[in-house]
Amino acid sequence: MLIALVATALAAAASLTVSTSPANAATSQFRGMNWAVLGDNFSTGTLVVQGLSQSDSNATVRAKANALYDDMASTMGINTVRLPINTHTVANTTWWNAYRGAIDAATARGWKVILAYWEDGAASGGRIINLAAWNSMWSSVTNTYGSNSNVYFEPMNEPHGYSSAEWRNIAANWLDYHYSAPANRVLIGGTGYSQDLRDICNDSRFNSTLLSFHHYAFFYSAMTYDAFRSHIQTRLGNCASRAVATEFGAPMSTGLNYGDANSTDNFVRHIRAMAQVMRDNQMGGTYWPALGGKPGNIGYDWYSMYALSGSGTDLNLTVRNTSGADRIRYAWGDTIGGGDSTYRINVRHSGKAMEVQQPNTDNGARVGQYTYNGNAWQQWQFQDAGSG
Repeated sequence: MLIALVATALAAAASLTVSTSPANAATSQFRGMNWAVLGDNFSTGTLVVQGLSQSDSNATVRAKANALYDDMASTMGINTVRLPINTHTVANTTWWNAYRGAIDAATARGWKVILAYWEDGAASGGRIINLAAWNSMWSSVTNTYGSNSNVYFEPMNEPHGYSSAEWRNIAANWLDYHYSAPANRVLIGGTGYSQDLRDICNDSRFNSTLLSFHHYAFFYSAMTYDAFRSHIQTRLGNCASRAVATEFGAPMSTGLNYGDANSTDNFVRHIRAMAQVMRDNQMGGTYWPALGGKPGNIGYDWYSMYALSGSGTDLNLTVRNTSGADRIRYAWGDTIGGGDSTYRINVRHSGKAMEVQQPNTDNGARVGQYTYNGNAWQQWQFQDAGSG
């Protein structure tokens, strides 16, 4: 009798369907930047993003990160950072414990952090070299941060070495294996160089996840602005509401005017089209890159949004191209240009936005600081007081 009852209970348990929460469709809440290694994130060793040193302690990493995050917040209203990891980084306990200072500094101020896996070496051909090491790395990461609602997980950056079916099976197995990572905080990359979401979008195994989308002008031949818009929208499939543009970018060091709607420059047309599609679909994104990337022969990635200066923990960022920064903010839904422009005002030490509390329209309403969420009571206008 006892055996029969146990068998019945096990059968009932096996028939249960575990439900997961739907992905957070408010992807407009991702106002982010990639913080990368100078030289790019494909490495056969640990990943040390630009501005950090492998000799840094956790406290030093955290101090440097906070200095950079302050400037990202004050210049562009950033609330998300995408950071690279690989198996070597997490397996190196000393460096991983230090590097976590960059993650923890971001989450402490209410920012989102996207942890994305880069294949362990540029010669890997868009494939995972060692699945066991990859799963071990992700187990460590998700066990540490699975309960932190501000940390998101991207199983692989640009899985271009796999067919669509292969990649979807690997990603689905990842979700099953790493169950401590809630599906609605996982970003599954599109096929190819994460540049096409249609197959992922149509696979029901990913209905509860977010999706990671990449789009660059150099992926394709030159196009008109309208052609770029159509091309981008098509590759989002029916899942733009769950898509985060985790990589997109263009030269910020050559003086291009991204505010020129009549420009015939292919990079300008691409960024303007990308920004418009993001705005139309209320998509968030993480621009590539804030810092780091491929330095070429100029010592920095010409796509990098910021120039880095300072030393030690006294680091500072300067926007390379104001029109480019404005176009990215436009993608995130900000009002750009015109006499009725509204602005967010950030508290430098916290990165939080100034807002009218409650909110209300009463005279004498209290003003305080809060995590930016784009509401009207966090938007401000500057008016001439009449005395210069």
